[in-house]
Amino acid sequence: MKRGRGTALGAVTLEALASFRRTVIAEAAAHNAARPSPPPPAPIDGPAAFRLAVADVIPLPPPNRADLPRQRPKVIARHARNEQPIMVDALSDPWEMDAAVSANEELAFVRSGVPTATLKKMRRGGWVIRGELDLHGHTGDEARVALAAFLNRCNLEDRRCVRIIHGKGYGSKNRLPVLKNKVRHWLMQREDVLAFCQAPTIDGGAGAVIVLLKSSTR
Repeated sequence: MKRGRGTALGAVTLEALASFRRTVIAEAAAHNAARPSPPPPAPIDGPAAFRLAVADVIPLPPPNRADLPRQRPKVIARHARNEQPIMVDALSDPWEMDAAVSANEELAFVRSGVPTATLKKMRRGGWVIRGELDLHGHTGDEARVALAAFLNRCNLEDRRCVRIIHGKGYGSKNRLPVLKNKVRHWLMQREDVLAFCQAPTIDGGAGAVIVLLKSSTR
């Protein structure tokens, strides 16, 4: 009798435990279903996302180079880039033999508005000669282009006083100073020429001319 009751009690207890377990599981599932789901994490954007993406990046060391300033190219006037076509059109030589000077005649010119004392100062060597052009061996057209190019460079470099060697013309036809007369006529056409005169004997005498140019910085 004792063994039979013990066996029945044990069976009832296990069944009760199983039922209790099922009840607890069901209640837990119902409780979890009733709880609201947590909101998803907010997306990371902008600077924060970039910092997060490069968090493990190691910066490069600074370059071992000197930071030297770059020199800007010198500005060149447009007319100086193609001097030959411009000056061939600008300078003409329709001079007449009757108005030509002789080989030993002195060249002198002062533009209107320039003090006449300028010639005296030039003859005395009051201006330092900053450049020279030798036209020996040039034809008329070659000399015209060379003279224009030379004066344009002098203006760009602000050379105020220069010397032009035209020769005395002893080797030309009829021993006439053709190039000397052309140079005189060309110089008078240039607005940047303020005055010119025959060079002193030590600087070429009747075979050269001293030219005073406008300042290009004013």
